[in-house]
Amino acid sequence: MGGPLGAIIGRYPSATTTGAGGEDAEQLGRGDGSSSNLGIIRHDRRCRDLAFLVLFAAFWVAMIVNSSFGFNQGNPLRLTYELDYKGNVCGDRHGDPDVHELEVRYWMDPNQVYQSGVKSSKVNLADAKAICLMECPTPSSDTLNFVCDYPGGDIKLSVDDWINRDYDYFEFLTPDMRNSSLQLQGPCYPVIFPSVNVYWSCQYIARASNASLNKWLAMGGAKIEENMLIDKTIHKAIDARSAVLKRYVADIGKSWPVLIVCGGLLPLFLSVIWLLMIRYFVAAMTWITVVLFNALVISVTMFCYIKAGWIGNDPLTVVIGESDPYVHISGREISHLHAATVLMTVIMIIAFLSSIAIVRRILFATPVLKVAAKVIGEVQALIIFPVVPYFILAIFYMFWFSATLHLFSSGQVLRNDCSTDCCTYDLKLGKVNCDNCCGYSIHYTPHIGIAILFHLFGCYWATQFFMACSSTVVAGSVASYYWARGEISHEIPFFSVVSSLKRLLRYNLGSAAIGSLVVSAVEWVRFILECLRRKLKLVDSARESCCGKVTSSSSQCCLGCIDWTLMSVNRNAYIMIAITGKGFFKASVLATGLIMNNILRIGKVNVIGDVILFLGKLCVSLFCALFAFLMLDTHKYKSAHNKISSPLVPVIVTWALGYTVAKLFFAVVEMSIDTIILSFCQDAEEHQGTAQYAPPLLMETLDEQSELQRLTQGP
Repeated sequence: MGGPLGAIIGRYPSATTTGAGGEDAEQLGRGDGSSSNLGIIRHDRRCRDLAFLVLFAAFWVAMIVNSSFGFNQGNPLRLTYELDYKGNVCGDRHGDPDVHELEVRYWMDPNQVYQSGVKSSKVNLADAKAICLMECPTPSSDTLNFVCDYPGGDIKLSVDDWINRDYDYFEFLTPDMRNSSLQLQGPCYPVIFPSVNVYWSCQYIARASNASLNKWLAMGGAKIEENMLIDKTIHKAIDARSAVLKRYVADIGKSWPVLIVCGGLLPLFLSVIWLLMIRYFVAAMTWITVVLFNALVISVTMFCYIKAGWIGNDPLTVVIGESDPYVHISGREISHLHAATVLMTVIMIIAFLSSIAIVRRILFATPVLKVAAKVIGEVQALIIFPVVPYFILAIFYMFWFSATLHLFSSGQVLRNDCSTDCCTYDLKLGKVNCDNCCGYSIHYTPHIGIAILFHLFGCYWATQFFMACSSTVVAGSVASYYWARGEISHEIPFFSVVSSLKRLLRYNLGSAAIGSLVVSAVEWVRFILECLRRKLKLVDSARESCCGKVTSSSSQCCLGCIDWTLMSVNRNAYIMIAITGKGFFKASVLATGLIMNNILRIGKVNVIGDVILFLGKLCVSLFCALFAFLMLDTHKYKSAHNKISSPLVPVIVTWALGYTVAKLFFAVVEMSIDTIILSFCQDAEEHQGTAQYAPPLLMETLDEQSELQRLTQGP
């Protein structure tokens, strides 16, 4: 190790010790910027891994520039609402005309919709004439309804009057306008087919109203095609992968109150409660955690079954508002929810069986948790400290989610390049125009995809960085407690945390940057390889060999093992960084050496302790997911413009936020255990196998002779 840790951080057994370790203790304490009364001794501490700190700073500059592009070019309304034939985003008050109250897209000419579904046709649905309405029109049983184009030219109506007339000004048309309308060239079109609002687009139902159709034909109207392609074509466009992805991202923006309450405030409250219960009821908390985890997994699974329509009468629906009970319209969102339900069922079964398997081993974790509880009791500021990185992360996430919505909607609205032959009546020109047949679409350039990937990677790296900083501060505080051996317990509660934070900010930010970068890089390599694997599987699924399947699965398994190992090494490296002030790589070597030399001694306790803490974090995050389900089940998120396409993504995001917050607070216990164990191992190495600074409870837990006796006597 290059020197005893007692000479690096903490206090010597005797306050009067002199010589190599004690003669300049007070001077060294002042040199570190720490309180000399606290007795933190540190020499040869300097800034480490500066190059990676500069890289992290450059990354933040790039994040800001990248996000500013999204804020400048994006419009989150594009994620929910579609375009009309003029390129307006429905629901946008900046359109021409103002359509901020008109959120539903409606295709006026059913024959254009039909033609766009015919394979040999050159007509695309994006070029079919669509306008924005407040709600989808329905055929009348006793008269013929019309939907007319936005008023203009000779039609002296305001948009509000047009809306109040149910978009119908057929009676005001001139003979030429009526003739072009009867030829399905506008400006007015008959309402022949019923339609329902499916995610703010009017989905035709290929079931023509006989009364309306007969009256249309009696007026001399053009023939209207009656074919299933009319509704299949629209459904295909609404259910496209890109459209579903945009709706999922839009769901995040619509459910921001749920994210704040269930993903921010609730996990903060639950995590603090869990730490307090560990402090005062540590013996019972292991059992409470296991039982509560299983109950929450079952509850979340049942909610998935309800929303999937497999239990109860409240399934997810793709239709906004009331719909014909005889009309059944499905979508990818429902399929994804079914898949999530099956996955949760598998997780529920595995969780229950795993809980049974570890019941007999839970007792091994209790003594170490008791030691961590004692540390929290002595260093009380450890419970409060995670609030600092919590608020930093909260501010970062608010900025990041806002930038995400704008980046995903930052495509350009451009006129399509089409070769369609069509004629429509232009109210401004006052005649039929055959040169304006192309519609508008949102075009995404490749650099937008790269910007989004960088933005996602940036979120993961920033999160890992703030967690690394928090873990390092906790490790430094707990190490001070261990090596002080209780002699300065009345001074520890705040000074050790503050001193550890000062050392981090002054010397070790670069080390936290590189540690978080290593984990983030491996995670993203896994993500990219998984995406490539899925694409190759779709392209060549029929000819995929057994060898290819084995190679793919093996590579994913190996990357998963590397990722888990790196996370474990990182956590221990942060401890050695806090104690020794070494750089990240040197600290990793030191930590790995200590662990390998004492693997039999600490492995049996540390693994079970980590499992209990992992279950605790899952309890907090699952409770957040369950509460998110309850909030999203209210009328606010089931109707009108606030309707979410599916609770799946908001619940997953809430779960991830809850887990991140829980991980931030649970790191107090996690790092306390790991720091004390590493300090114990170093202490034992320095004193011929017998730790001099360890608390009696820890000595009993980690003593090999005691454990051997316990195993021979049986449970």
